[in-house]
Amino acid sequence: MFCLDTYALVEIALGNEKFTKYSDNRFVIPDLILAEFYAVQLRVHNEATADYWYRKLSAYSVSVPKEVLIECVKFRYSNKEKNLSFFDAVGYVFAKRNGLLFVTGDKAFEDLPGVEFVVK
Repeated sequence: MFCLDTYALVEIALGNEKFTKYSDNRFVIPDLILAEFYAVQLRVHNEATADYWYRKLSAYSVSVPKEVLIECVKFRYSNKEKNLSFFDAVGYVFAKRNGLLFVTGDKAFEDLPGVEFVVK
């Protein structure tokens, strides 16, 4: 099972064939990642597009416990040289804690364990 980050969701929305297989498999999206993806769609496109993707993906959204959020803060702090966003840290730590592969194309995660790194 996969945990998709915002990068992967954007590529899926763009129809990038390298990411298509992830939309056909079992996956989850931390609710904070879904919110960030919504913001990207709103900024790049419009509210109708953002709402469309929200409706399409909300069934795959899962809540992130507060304990995981605190772990994310610590992870981000201990990796401050990578300049990770809080959202990215949430996705990665959530995936790791739940035995999921974290799917991203973000270079900051390329060499981390538990990451399925996909090059555009």
